[in-house]
Amino acid sequence: MLAYLPRPPTDTSRYGTFPQKPELPAAPGAPAEDGWQQAGAAATKRTSLMRNYPSLPRRGGIVPSEPSLPPSRSSPAAQLRPSDLARRSPAAGACWYPLQALSVPNFPSSARSKTPARSAAVPIPEGLQGRRRKLLEEDGPVVQASKRQRQRYVTKVGKCQVNLGNIQEKKRFLSDIFTTIVDLKYRWFLFVFMMCYIVTWVVFGTVYFFDAWARGDVGHRGDPEWRACIENVDGFVSALLFSVESQRTIGYGSRMVTANCAEGVILLMAQSIVGSMIDALMVGCMFVKISRPKKRAQTLIFSKNCVVSRRDEKLCLMFRVGDLRDSHMVDAKIRAKLIKSRQTAEGEFIPLEQSELNLGYDTGEDRLFLVEPQIICHVINRRSPFWDMSAESLRREQFEIIIILEGIVEATGMTCQARTSYTEDEILWGYRFEPCMSLEKGAFRVDYSRFEMTFEVQTPAASAKELHELKELERQELSTLSLYWDHLLQPCAP
Repeated sequence: MLAYLPRPPTDTSRYGTFPQKPELPAAPGAPAEDGWQQAGAAATKRTSLMRNYPSLPRRGGIVPSEPSLPPSRSSPAAQLRPSDLARRSPAAGACWYPLQALSVPNFPSSARSKTPARSAAVPIPEGLQGRRRKLLEEDGPVVQASKRQRQRYVTKVGKCQVNLGNIQEKKRFLSDIFTTIVDLKYRWFLFVFMMCYIVTWVVFGTVYFFDAWARGDVGHRGDPEWRACIENVDGFVSALLFSVESQRTIGYGSRMVTANCAEGVILLMAQSIVGSMIDALMVGCMFVKISRPKKRAQTLIFSKNCVVSRRDEKLCLMFRVGDLRDSHMVDAKIRAKLIKSRQTAEGEFIPLEQSELNLGYDTGEDRLFLVEPQIICHVINRRSPFWDMSAESLRREQFEIIIILEGIVEATGMTCQARTSYTEDEILWGYRFEPCMSLEKGAFRVDYSRFEMTFEVQTPAASAKELHELKELERQELSTLSLYWDHLLQPCAP
């Protein structure tokens, strides 16, 4: 459960010793116009938002540049080298981070260098450098977190990784014996199937043998004057054969119940009724177990990764789902759950809290006509739990997205449910799915070899909240400039 808590920040550039640009006080001078003051404040706030945008990691360790957010070449931090920045004194007006931020350095695995950072104040011996580098590489918190195997709530094939234990009232399972037998594994199911018949054969065979022995039929076998209750039963094996022949209605004719005793007729009637009940139960369980919708769910596939990119100027989380059979799902519906642990304001720890992800429930987009692979989209808006999550914070978070697809099997009319899950490591920021449909010979053809393929697109690494704030600032700036321009043109009007 603790695996779903957020990871510690891994970006060392935010905790390094690089000085920040000092805030210069406003120079005294002539008061500017109100319009220009508001525009300048909006531009300053927008610049601060753009500076806080995290970089977007891509595959292979390449960090692409964002065309809409160019770095400033005139800033002091851009002109100085890291060695020059390390030699600068705090008295130069730079803003320094506290020293405890550097007590346990947290290097990302992609940016880890074999050469340790050399302190300018205290020289470190070469042997101590090697020991320090080894400790940082082996015992770092990021490396330890990567070595630990992540425990999933639901596997990729849809199996729930939850084990129930310490159940006191196990008799509840016997009240629903049909579901209990169907849920058994095949080896135990076949064992129960065989034992139901074997036990009834042995029990009734024992009763037949005891009745024949008590009436004396065993000792008078072959006596033409003896009126036997069960003919040709002279031992337990012959009584067992008679039990099997009676329950399975084989009837070879050598052994049979006569009208000389009433208990033989009653036993035969009881065995026929019990045999019919066992046939109905076991054959029904076998049919249901073979035709379970769980097997139909194996032909419903999901993409291995989720992607985050823009669609209609909105940041969206998307994945792909497809059906491999020609017999389609009827009334297919899809929904998503976010599994994440959190701590409330009162200090209560909620393990594996489930929250709903909107996949178009209010607009009906969650109801699918699943005849071809479809891309399911979750719009990241104010009601989304990913509203303030950027590409950088996504790497620090730990959560799991459960996808549930439900529908009715067209062939049998039974409800089917397919499940899968995505962790934060399986979400690709700045990617989009490739099309897998084409028109051939008057029909649409689906190429499932392209089902998992994605391609890279230009996507801001900022969160949806920051993008929304930046858009609002640009809108306010444009409105302020337009009002000031109208104010300047008003005296010139006739």
